[in-house]
Amino acid sequence: MNYRYIFWDNDGVLVDTERYYLQASREALARVGIALSNAQFAEISLTAGRSIFDIAAASGVSGQTIAELREWRHRRYARLLEQKDVALDGAANVLESLHGRIGMAVVTSSQRQHFEIIHRRTGFLPYFDFCLTREDYASSKPSAEPYLLALRHCGHAAEEILVIEDSPRGLQAAKAAGLTCWVIPGHYTTAQDFAAADRVLDDIRGVMQLNL
Repeated sequence: MNYRYIFWDNDGVLVDTERYYLQASREALARVGIALSNAQFAEISLTAGRSIFDIAAASGVSGQTIAELREWRHRRYARLLEQKDVALDGAANVLESLHGRIGMAVVTSSQRQHFEIIHRRTGFLPYFDFCLTREDYASSKPSAEPYLLALRHCGHAAEEILVIEDSPRGLQAAKAAGLTCWVIPGHYTTAQDFAAADRVLDDIRGVMQLNL
């Protein structure tokens, strides 16, 4: 199949940021005495697409306190990102090679403030025709809405699109939108079920298998 457009997920696919999101989330929950394991993070955030603060709510933490913790987590995550070079090995070369040969966009669940901090260092943004962040749609992955919105933006048919994801919720969103999805399992998702993926890659360089 000759694809005409790639929709890239961001975190875990192009950039190594999930560890810092986990760190900020773990530190936020620790402020109310709750421990967050890697397995909980993977299941709640990367598989189900829910908020890790559901753990706090289930423990009886008030809504006001959870809102304060969420804002604290956002600020802490931003500070961590500002200190790190997070581009994944191979991503720059792959994007540079594909640029001009196929249309590309980013469809991410990241907030725009964090997305912009991330890509101040990567230099990746000129490779993309557009980028959709969490503020651009009502329902996040695993809802199909982000990818359906991206389809409207790019103007191509679903069968002409390839999605690159790293998480079960991202895979579910892509398939619900009727799109082909290749998965690159990350550090927190290697044990997850990707049977529905059209292809599972070892790393981002596998995208170069495309016949363009």
